[in-house]
Amino acid sequence: MVRRYGTSLKASTQYRVPCPSPPYAQGVIEARHLRVLRAVATTGSFSAAGRELGCTQPAVSQQMKALEASVGTPLLVRNGREMRLTQAGEALVRHASGILAGLTAAEEEVAAIAGLRAGRVRLVSFPSGSSTLVPTALAALRAAHPGTRVSLEEAEPPKSVELLREGDCDIALAFRYEGAPGAEEWADLVVRPLLTDRLVGLVPERHRLARAESVAIGELAGEPWIAGCPRCRGQLVEVCESAGFTPRIDFATDDYPAVVGLVGAGLGVAVLPQLAIESVRPRGARTVALEPAVRREIVALTLPDLAQVPAVAATLEQLGRAARRP
Repeated sequence: MVRRYGTSLKASTQYRVPCPSPPYAQGVIEARHLRVLRAVATTGSFSAAGRELGCTQPAVSQQMKALEASVGTPLLVRNGREMRLTQAGEALVRHASGILAGLTAAEEEVAAIAGLRAGRVRLVSFPSGSSTLVPTALAALRAAHPGTRVSLEEAEPPKSVELLREGDCDIALAFRYEGAPGAEEWADLVVRPLLTDRLVGLVPERHRLARAESVAIGELAGEPWIAGCPRCRGQLVEVCESAGFTPRIDFATDDYPAVVGLVGAGLGVAVLPQLAIESVRPRGARTVALEPAVRREIVALTLPDLAQVPAVAATLEQLGRAARRP
């Protein structure tokens, strides 16, 4: 039984295969030509192949001539109304089914990815983003596009940005502090601003400043400090030094719950992003507003070409919506 493909002979899809050196090969083999050849071999004539493909007999003849010119050898032997395949024609028909099946599968897979019925996004996020923005965004993405899969890995900037540039992820959640130098470091990337995250002070609940509405960071000059990730630690030292003192850092950890636990146990004070506080219950500790305000910009980064991929664009959109939460 002949399968109807419904593909116009005017289609431009090409399947490029390696060809031997001239005089046996003159060009590329086009998928439309293979479909015509297979129809001729199945039906036994140009006119029947034309009816099968929905085109005229002269069009079939023209396509066959083009295919024979491309491969550089006859594919059909015509004797009156009788027509048979040459050895080269038999070989090409034998391979045509696999070639066309693979091309159809590829077209269907690409269409599924373009239509967000399938696809994969590799996301890298810093910890406080992973526990606040990412869950909301990915839940909404799964509800809207259940065929799109997202993997998550945690890394702080600049490591996350390096992973993006090296091709090891598709989207990187990152942050930078207001007024910090190096804004051009992301000039080659697509930058999707998400929100501005204010830093807050964290003190033990029995601390002398625990009930204050706001605290100047200089008022904490004599306290032992618990510092966070290397980038946050550098920002803390810079802010403290601008207030006239160098912080005495007794503990340093990338784990925000550990920071909160150490402060709650009365072992020191800390400065944390508001996002980090949202994801951890600060038992034994209280947050206080810092003056002057210290803020960081939260962004989603991707490469220009990746920004055009439907699954990546949809993930960026959902991250933006998650950031606009009340």
